Amino acid sequence: MSCRAKLGLLLAVLIVVFCFSPQFRAVYQLPPHLRIIEGETASLVVGFPWTMTVNQDKTVRLRSPYGGFSRPVSLEPVGLGQATLEFRLLGLIPVRTVQVDVLPTLKLVPGGHSIGVVLHSQGVIVVGHSPVTAGDGQSRTPAKDAGILIGDVILSINGIPVTSDSQVAEVIDAGGHGNRPLDLLVKRGENRLTITLKPLFCQDTRRYRIGLFVRDSAAGVGTLTFYEPQTHTYGALGHIITDSDTNQPIDCNQGRIVLATVSGIQHGRRGQPGEKIGVFIEEDQVLGSIEKNTPFGIYGQLSAYPPQNMYAAGIPVASMSQVELGPAELLTVVDGQQIERFAIEIQKVNLQDTPEGKGLVIKITDPRLIERTGGIVQGMSGSPILQNGKIIGAVTHVFVHDPTRGYGCFVDWMLMESGLIPRRERQSARRLFTLSGPFFRPGPPFSYFLRGAA
Repeated sequence: MSCRAKLGLLLAVLIVVFCFSPQFRAVYQLPPHLRIIEGETASLVVGFPWTMTVNQDKTVRLRSPYGGFSRPVSLEPVGLGQATLEFRLLGLIPVRTVQVDVLPTLKLVPGGHSIGVVLHSQGVIVVGHSPVTAGDGQSRTPAKDAGILIGDVILSINGIPVTSDSQVAEVIDAGGHGNRPLDLLVKRGENRLTITLKPLFCQDTRRYRIGLFVRDSAAGVGTLTFYEPQTHTYGALGHIITDSDTNQPIDCNQGRIVLATVSGIQHGRRGQPGEKIGVFIEEDQVLGSIEKNTPFGIYGQLSAYPPQNMYAAGIPVASMSQVELGPAELLTVVDGQQIERFAIEIQKVNLQDTPEGKGLVIKITDPRLIERTGGIVQGMSGSPILQNGKIIGAVTHVFVHDPTRGYGCFVDWMLMESGLIPRRERQSARRLFTLSGPFFRPGPPFSYFLRGAA
């Protein structure tokens, strides 16, 4: 083998070894965007052979910019705006860039309150097929035979927008009495299609039917995460509301939240997530509107401020770059309406390129909460997570095999969904490999009811 070939082989081996080094992984696991709240200081470990520079020192200043084998580099915001960090190999070869956004200081009032959620869908959701007993005594399913699937959303019938299961039943019965076919405008995923069918007269109900079970609303108990007192904007739940039968997200047409009280707890155990047993308080007294049902919870405007005795003046938020492994606390209600603090541990922080859930892995360490609930239970979704006196995220799911552990989402993504901080366009990070941990099946976070036959 020639000297040139040996040199090339040695270089290739060194590159492979470097790709698995802690220094390489620390840089390539950074998201393409970092958000820093004004007044924060972000710390990155940039060891040899990396160096780092910043293109806008009027926005971000570096301390110890050349790092060392284990020396952290601090990013100190000096003004609002954007800056670009550039990572160079041996100070010569540009390899990686990270966009840094410095955002204004934001104070929120943390929640923890139990809330009743009533969400009305856009149209009605098909949650099941129901055979129709025809005049000859045979059972038929006109809607299923015409191609309507469970999970479809019926938006209109013969051009009439439908908003409730009772209205759907009336329109179908009227069409049958008029001996007219029905044109159903159906939403299936992102697509819309028109399906035409004829209703049958049902001998059991003495009405014309098409053989469907439909639902127009969902209701359950969750937890308020935060509200912003100047704009009255709130965020809750930390995850999307889906229909219990179809597991499809509910397109929000209108909805409301009200205060709820916890009357009991179904204790969680391995393989069986627990649940808060909640009761709506004065359902006609609306606490706020529901304007969005998103992957990171529900959002809208408060019409009245819920009582908050611990943090009424509000506390700062911390971006994901500030979240640390170790102690934290969550706020939630386990009895009546009393918000309590409970100790938890942040066990894993997944810095994310784009908005995704499961950014945090948390463990309940407070013996009081474990004794009273067994850990994380349904209805606890949205409970704010605090660390170092700042809001960092919200509880979202429980691990079915271990109810003391679960997932949380970063407050960054909830603030984007609420409109309190600007949304970033989706961008992919440069990565040469992906590190993945064990897969956990999250437990059901929310419960629903109400359906009618059509």
